[in-house]
This record gives sequence, C-alpha cells and structure tokens, in this order.
Amino acid sequence: MVEARRNTFKSPKPDAVRLLVYDILREVNRSDGYSNLLLPQALSGSNFEQRDKGFATELLYGTLRMQGRHDYIAAQVSDRPWSEVDAGIVDVVRLGAHQLFEMRVPSHAAVSATVELARKVIGESKASFVNALLRKMSAKTLDEWLEPAQFLSDPIERLSIIYSHPQWIVSAYFDLLRDFAEVESLLSANNLAATPTIVWWPGRSSAQELISLGGEPTKYSDYGLKFDSAPSTLEAVRHRRAGVQDEGSQLVAQIFARVAAESDNWLDLCSGPGGKAALLSSIAKESGKKFTANEISAPRAKLVEQVIGGARVLVGDGREINSLGEKFGAVLADVPCTGLGALRRRPEVRWRRTVSDLRELTQLQRDLSDAAISVLEDGGYFGYATCSPHLAETSIAVSDILRKYPELELVDLQPYLPPGLEQALRDKSLSLWTHRHETDAMFLAVFRKKLANEK
Repeated sequence: MVEARRNTFKSPKPDAVRLLVYDILREVNRSDGYSNLLLPQALSGSNFEQRDKGFATELLYGTLRMQGRHDYIAAQVSDRPWSEVDAGIVDVVRLGAHQLFEMRVPSHAAVSATVELARKVIGESKASFVNALLRKMSAKTLDEWLEPAQFLSDPIERLSIIYSHPQWIVSAYFDLLRDFAEVESLLSANNLAATPTIVWWPGRSSAQELISLGGEPTKYSDYGLKFDSAPSTLEAVRHRRAGVQDEGSQLVAQIFARVAAESDNWLDLCSGPGGKAALLSSIAKESGKKFTANEISAPRAKLVEQVIGGARVLVGDGREINSLGEKFGAVLADVPCTGLGALRRRPEVRWRRTVSDLRELTQLQRDLSDAAISVLEDGGYFGYATCSPHLAETSIAVSDILRKYPELELVDLQPYLPPGLEQALRDKSLSLWTHRHETDAMFLAVFRKKLANEK
C-alpha cells in the first residue's frame, strides 16, 4: 500500500517563469531587494522567450503593486489571521491572486500553476493550504471581493484597499490635492506600468536620429521620445549617446538648465545614478559651461562617469561639499526622498516606506540644502528637487529654506515651463503629477542668491 502511494507521488514541476518571479518577490519583500535591479538581471541571464519575459515582468511588478489588495482578499478566506500566516505562503498566494484578478490567466490555470509552485518552494502541506485559499478566492470576481470595501465610510481606508496603497500615502496625497476624486485618479495612475521614455543627449545624439528610428516626441520635454520597442535595441542607447529617463526627470533638468543659463559653473550635488547629470552635462558642454557631478556612492559614481561625457565626477558626501573650497553659479540637489512620486516605476516603495522615514529623510534634505547653499555664488541658483510630492519634502522644505536664508529668493518657474504644461506649479515651483502629466510626480524649487547690493 505504501509502495503504491509512493508510485503515485509526482515531484513538483513548477514552470521556470513563475519560479523565477517567486524568488525575486521573496528577495524584495523579505530581504529589501530592488525589483528594478533584480528582474532585468535575472531575465538577461535566462533563456526565456520574449513572451515569457513579458509575463514575468507583469507578474512581478503587478504583484508588488497590488499585494495590499491581494492580502485584503486573502484575509477574507483564510481561517487564521493573515498577519500570522507563513511568509512563503503569503507571497505564493499573492502571485496566484494576481493571476486570478489582474492577468489574462484562466482561473484553473492560475490555481494549478501556483499550487505546483507552492509544492516546490514551501512544501506539500503548505501547498494544500494555498490550494484551498486560491480555490475560495477564484469563486468570486474581483468586484465581488471588493464590495465590502466600497461601503466603508472612511475614504482614506476605502481608497487604500481598492487601489492597494498604504493609508498614510493616500492621506499625504489628499493633503496636497484636497479632492478625493483626483486622489483616486492618481492612485489609479500609480498602478499602471510606465512605458520607457528615451532621452537624447545634446552633442551626442539628436531627436532627428531617434525619430527616424520610430521615436515619437514626448509632450513637454525638448529631449524626450517615446519608443515602442525595447530601448536596448537602439544603437544610441547601447553606446550611451542617449538614455532611458522619465519625462518628469527630464523636465527638472531642462527647466533648471534654463533658469541657470546665465551661470557658467554648474554642480549636480547628488548625481547618482546619473540621469539628470547626463542631460545637464550635455547641455552645459554644448553651451560652454563647466559641469561637476558629485555622488556619495563610489559604484553609483561609476555609473555617472559613464554618461556625462568626460565632465568632472567627485566621490564624496554632499553635505561636505564646501570642503572643496569652490563656489558654483548653479547647484542642483536632487535629494534622497520617500519616492512617493515614482510608485508606478518602483512598486515596492509604497510598502517599504513609512511615516517614520520622513524624519530622517527631511533632516538629510535640510543638510544637503545647507551644503548646496554654502557653495553658491552671489547671484547663483540653487535647485531643490525631489521625486516626492509630500508636503514635508516640498512646500514645507521650501518655506524652511526661505526662512533660514533671507538672502535667497524663490524663482517663479512659470516663464521656464514648456508650452502646454498646465497645472504644474505650486507656489512658483514645479509640481508634476502622474495622473495629470503622465510623468513621475517630480518637484523642483529654484532659489536665487541675491547680490550683495540687493540684500
């Protein structure tokens, strides 16, 4: 009898794509890995066909974005508190739920393939629990599972569940937008995968070159193009004459360069991994200006070196930049931040950041601003940029800078905006929004240091 049972047992044979995605999901959720680094590396080392690579990309990034909502549904069918369920089970169920509710995978296939994965990575007994959960989840549609949430009286809690964002982020967006309908549009936009945007670098490539290959100019950036195929297929990208950069980041560099056009010596204080530095250095070189990039991380400084066309790269803590004994006519500080403006590109950030992170980050932002201002020439320009719209990292930071440094005045960026860019200012500063502009929600404030006779 025992021999008969042994003969009927089959070793688990999960498909390689789901197995790879699970391994990365576990690394991201349990070991603070970064999906945008781990997945491309894993896919480039695989022999998957393009279709499988697309499936892996959609499954991983989508699961990371929507896992809060998947957990809400799983908690309704689990016979034990979801917060107490084994981490391996949780991640496998999230992958299964994403296939059930967000992808074009038939329910039976989503369940069977996920259970086969569970047998391999967490064992037979836990796989049985996964099987039971997914079968219960597949018995209703997504709308049916979300129906209880639709009747919640607290709009923050309701939107948090339906759009899979932590409540503190939903609340932070409302503090700025003051309209729950618009907050809902933003949350929805954050859940859509961003298509890559190409940036051409002046002096190294041109819009015409990339348009001739099928590129389509972006709405606002002078240097941006949309391209349907993979960016790596472009010779200009492979040879670092062009790059991949969100249009919002391009606009920060473009607008800062316009404001700082009268200054001859530019510094990018926090330049890694090099996106804005590449564009600014190219603009600077074309107009005969001196450009310096500073980056605290040596590996990231190497990345900067590869894209700034021979300009000077310093490796050091930006907070100690005045130890150089140099002054600059224009300083851009794209400071470390919560990243709440780039959640569609960095899906795990919404779950990794917390309100408590703000205190440490805002102190670092103040320190870097102080350092940038300390090396600014009279009449020079200081650009303070974040990829977060949070009040503490934007408007409050601007107010603090103006209060601390009366010799600074805030530059009205309206005259420097590209044609057609509407609803993009907040108190004279650039404030982009994903749902309005189809960019990351970048923020840029520019200050001018008054001349001695103006103070």
